[in-house]
Amino acid sequence: MLDSCPSPSKMRNSKAHASNRRTRSSLPIIILVSLCCFFYVLGAWQKSGTGRGDSIALRITKETDCTTLPNLYFETHHNREDTTLTTVRVFEPCEEQYTDYTPCQDPSRAMRLPKENMVYTERHCPSEQEKLRCLIPAPKGYVAPFPWPKSRDFVPYKNVPYKSLTVDEAVQNSVQFDGDVFKFPGGGSMFPQGADAYIDELATVVPIKDGTIRTALDTGCGVASFGAYLLMKNVLTMSFAPRDSHEAQVQFALERGVPAVIGVLGTMKLPYPSRSFDMAHCSHCLVPWTLNEGVYMMEVDRVLRPGGYWILSGHPVNWRQNYQAWKRPREELEEEFRRIQSLAELLCWEKKYEKGDIIIWQKIASSSECNRRKDKSIWMCASSDSDNVWYKKMEACITPYSEEETRPLKPFPDRLFAVPPRVSLGQVQGVTPESYQKDSMLWRKHVNAYRRINKLIGSGRYRNIMDMNAGLGSFAAAIHSPNLWVMNVVPIASERNTLGVIYERGLIGIYHDWCEAFSTYPRTYDLIHGSGLFSLYQHKCEMEDILLEMDRILRPEGAAILRDHADLLNQVRKIVSGMRWKTKMLDHEDGPLVPEKILICVKEYWVGTGGDSIL
Repeated sequence: MLDSCPSPSKMRNSKAHASNRRTRSSLPIIILVSLCCFFYVLGAWQKSGTGRGDSIALRITKETDCTTLPNLYFETHHNREDTTLTTVRVFEPCEEQYTDYTPCQDPSRAMRLPKENMVYTERHCPSEQEKLRCLIPAPKGYVAPFPWPKSRDFVPYKNVPYKSLTVDEAVQNSVQFDGDVFKFPGGGSMFPQGADAYIDELATVVPIKDGTIRTALDTGCGVASFGAYLLMKNVLTMSFAPRDSHEAQVQFALERGVPAVIGVLGTMKLPYPSRSFDMAHCSHCLVPWTLNEGVYMMEVDRVLRPGGYWILSGHPVNWRQNYQAWKRPREELEEEFRRIQSLAELLCWEKKYEKGDIIIWQKIASSSECNRRKDKSIWMCASSDSDNVWYKKMEACITPYSEEETRPLKPFPDRLFAVPPRVSLGQVQGVTPESYQKDSMLWRKHVNAYRRINKLIGSGRYRNIMDMNAGLGSFAAAIHSPNLWVMNVVPIASERNTLGVIYERGLIGIYHDWCEAFSTYPRTYDLIHGSGLFSLYQHKCEMEDILLEMDRILRPEGAAILRDHADLLNQVRKIVSGMRWKTKMLDHEDGPLVPEKILICVKEYWVGTGGDSIL
């Protein structure tokens, strides 16, 4: 007969197993508490929003669902010694004179370059020996920009402490200084009464309000009031202007929350693909359109979609009324305007409107309808790849396009997730309609995870966002909101040229090489995203240089979300720990066995003062 009472040894074993079960069950609680404590500490080092930022981490602590973040002890079993035992280089602040440093558009370097064809205002990047390897300081008193749409009309003076533009453009009613802020009434060279009324006049001809016009290009944008007010019509404008005698035009635009880059129509092709923009605009931009055999108008034609519109207002339109005010000979202006109209005819642009200071042309949608293209005196571009434009010289030729490439796009927002023509026509290697849709679904999943990690995404806190390796633009599509915009960067190192697809989705972007500095001022982006960026640039240039550039363009208390292989992100984490960034490594949404990891970063608030810095 079996003994019904357990032996003492069995009882001891039972207690030990129970103790182990309790230990295992407590691990998730310990992990959860540790995570919440981290966000509490992260919130503590943030400064207040009234003078030292927005206390981002404190809000994240309150709003984050801590239960969604798995395995936060990732670094304990992946290269721990690389991030904790080796010496970390501490990057010192640059001298205060570099507060607004733009490495590839440096005025001190530009003064030594030729003035002809605006060469001196083009990109001229420093050599390896000339690169600054220090942290660009924010000006003393820097504060977070106002939230959109208030930022459209007001910019804190201490963020861009330059008053010269308020004097130079006082008559235009574009910018005014008032106490501790700049005010932007919405005026401009050709619309001193306001951009709203100007856009309403254009809308009598151009279908701005129904989603047909979604992407626009503004040449010589000034403080970008045209683009700012088009945003209210759901039109996304890529504004550009050179870094010239008008201080900080592009910087003002970005502080207002309006897309803009430093750029110029000079000798190089614009860093955008062919057939990108639904509308192009020049308001008193002073581009010599007829010089060099009309190459500048031909470049506008290249980036303008078939059926797109080109708007020219100001010089030399309405020369009969304005030649005296412009202090130009009447005959000279008349001849210039005649040549512009002749070039427009050769390009097969149809004049749709001419009244006062405004003239509007529409590019013919079908290339077969353009009989003038049969004229043998017109030089058609020979290159088979009209999107290969990075550091390529402009050519005085007309970019051809096929009948298939004239397909009309769906109105926005329908085009955001519709299959773009470049994909359906098989023009992007390795991308099919099925893989495109799969990519869109994947990035919806990723962005949902980001929102669980940081619920400030989509709240209006992050207005200016950059995707450093944009792919098909699916991150920007998934995060789309009226409260933000995304600069989609397609690196020239990418195997596939996808920027044309991004524009066909109704988004904007630019080509760039991340071995060089980006064409923007410091502190112009609130959130930077990069997926696979460091894998892409491995062995091409120094990771340190890319991260220093990210630090330059990221606002104080701005955030970065990086996806890449674990080993690379650990290297990133080590470098940015010497750049006054706080970081946290997270597992992939699908669990710790996925090699790809996520690195969340927040840049500390600090400013320069007399060559030193204050935290």
